[in-house]
Amino acid sequence: MWWTLFEPETRRRWLHSRAAAGPYRDFLARPFPSPKQDFRKADYAAVDLETTGLDPQADQILSVGLVMVRNATSIDLASAMHRLVRPEGEIPEESAVIHQITDDQAATGCSLREIMAELLQRLAGRVLLAHHARVEVRFLDLACRRLYGQGLVIPVVDTQVLAKRALDRGNQGYHGGALRLAALRSRYNLPRYPAHNALSDALAAAELFLALTSRHAPGHKVPLKQVTVRI
Repeated sequence: MWWTLFEPETRRRWLHSRAAAGPYRDFLARPFPSPKQDFRKADYAAVDLETTGLDPQADQILSVGLVMVRNATSIDLASAMHRLVRPEGEIPEESAVIHQITDDQAATGCSLREIMAELLQRLAGRVLLAHHARVEVRFLDLACRRLYGQGLVIPVVDTQVLAKRALDRGNQGYHGGALRLAALRSRYNLPRYPAHNALSDALAAAELFLALTSRHAPGHKVPLKQVTVRI
């Protein structure tokens, strides 16, 4: 799509000039990190969503987890966020089994509108970080379109893409399952966390990001655009 050919910062400025007052406009008011600056000078928000499925048009967000990564060097645990989304209708039984979120628990959650307002505030001026980020971006993009009339615009780092690049550079053979979050964490000797919890998965992706980028020498500049992806 022609729109995605423009840098996120260009799209941000264009949308901000046209957005109505509210959380979406406030999010767009803060410039994104320059794609030319060293990636270690940017701040990141590691995000994970638990959903009822993989189709944003048919499925719902059940929970949101987030933790900040400061300057690609440290994780700010005090910034951790975990929110349950109050869904429309009942949660499918198979989703409840996987995510361990029941209808009663979900009923205590907040509306998606409330959570998106908080999430956009935390994402403002930062780079979104996720593992297999296409899932998170597609769901958040559709949520923005439904709530605010425009999609999500933000620089994105995908730890799955970074890991694939590292394996390809090293001419290391691998199968599809080797790019899963748990498998990559094991490869980098990171501790095993319970799966299918939005906050622990966000933290897991943040730690993997630090492990993947630790090979870059401090004095060697790596532009942010070299670690981001277009989705």
